[in-house]
Amino acid sequence: MATEFSAEDLQVIDLALREDIGSGDITSRYFVGENEQASGRVIAKERAIVAGTEVAAEVFRRVDPKLRIEIVQNDGAVVAGGMAVLEIRGRARSILTAERVALNFLQRLSGIASLTRQFVEAAGPNAAKVLDTRKTTPGLRKFEKAAVRAGGGNNHRFGLYDTVLVKDNHLLAGNGLARLSAGIEQVRKERPGMRIEVEADNLDQVRALLEVAGVEVILLDNMPGTQMREAVAIGKGKVKFEASGGINLRNVRQIAATGVDYVSIGALTHSARAIDFSLELTHVAA
Repeated sequence: MATEFSAEDLQVIDLALREDIGSGDITSRYFVGENEQASGRVIAKERAIVAGTEVAAEVFRRVDPKLRIEIVQNDGAVVAGGMAVLEIRGRARSILTAERVALNFLQRLSGIASLTRQFVEAAGPNAAKVLDTRKTTPGLRKFEKAAVRAGGGNNHRFGLYDTVLVKDNHLLAGNGLARLSAGIEQVRKERPGMRIEVEADNLDQVRALLEVAGVEVILLDNMPGTQMREAVAIGKGKVKFEASGGINLRNVRQIAATGVDYVSIGALTHSARAIDFSLELTHVAA
């Protein structure tokens, strides 16, 4: 059964189609018969973790609801070059019109899933969870965060509305800790159950935050590994810790080994390389 997309999801897909199709697919109109039938296979050109199959399938459906689509590899599957991910059958014009947008979603989202899997594996057997950030493509956050999950990662907050994350820029004026305590108290009254996380740049800030009631997670921003270990040691059992800033495939295992609960990595969504897919089309006799 196909995934049910929200109205907002469909708007994103329709916007992508309008951007590409505009007033019409001129090439297909003049060079492909109106009733010509075809069978198409979307092929991975390299090893990857697949993501975005349901989105790609919906692209084809939005262009032509009569197309028959089969998802051959579900999101999260490992594919090798030459393996089919989707199969489509129906009007050749419709398949060709939807092709580029469907592949664009697949290549982008599979790239995110593949990079996420690399980070998860590089982090090793440590307990730290790999998190994404809000550094996503405008309009594609829901799809991109789903791709992170397909790659074995976890989602940080989805937006500004679902988690409190207090950074230094929020406390620029004096009386930072007093303002922080007052703000947390207000959040607890008005939004009970809301997760509260606060950023720390050094161990003195960590120690101070451990004395503030209501702080659940301390974000260790660009902190050296030795200091992360010490922060975890002094705060163990009191709060959870998230490491952020400058994390890459070379150092993620070392950072995860400090004992932090989470490592958040903006690169999962802002720097993922697209995975190569192609469409193979075969004429089908009417």
